[in-house]
Amino acid sequence: MIDAVTLLAFVPAALALNLTPGADMMFCLGQGLRSGRGAAVAASAGISAGSMVHVALAGLGLGAAVSAMPALFDVIRWFGVAYLLYLAWGALRGGLAADELPERRGASAFRSGLLVNLANPKVILFVLAFVPQFVKPEAGPVLVQFLIFGLILAVGGFFINGLVGIFAGQAGRRLTGSPVFARWLGRVSAGIFAGLAMRLAIMERA
Repeated sequence: MIDAVTLLAFVPAALALNLTPGADMMFCLGQGLRSGRGAAVAASAGISAGSMVHVALAGLGLGAAVSAMPALFDVIRWFGVAYLLYLAWGALRGGLAADELPERRGASAFRSGLLVNLANPKVILFVLAFVPQFVKPEAGPVLVQFLIFGLILAVGGFFINGLVGIFAGQAGRRLTGSPVFARWLGRVSAGIFAGLAMRLAIMERA
């Protein structure tokens, strides 16, 4: 089992990483502006679920395949680019209907967060670079250790990204009473999603 000293070293490092602005945080910001607080929290949950899938794959050794196979890396990456551009187009056109049920909006945001995270091969490469520093074979099954560390990262990310999304959703809610502001919020959200797509498109494996 993972010892307390290792956990005490990992938790602050994980928290610092979660607090660093990145693609996940910006995605939740965009979801909050576009669809409100509930959707932002759901998107954050989807991102965390995707992170756990990446951690499990890395723990099973499948992440090495992504690292070693440029073609696989690019297929995943371009799928993510296409999906983010699809979300940008949806936000630009007006996004979700105002009368859409909150639970459907949340389910859509969760699915979007999950797919965006899974379609970012850089996440699994990050996990392969970061988590093994704290894994000790003598402490027990490697996969279990990966999952424990991944859960810490996922939970921290869920709360931090969710709070960013809630703040954006609150700000968006105050502005959507005006059709002009509503259109601009859609454009800002579209710009965030398009920017994330561009970032993913130009990223390098190393």
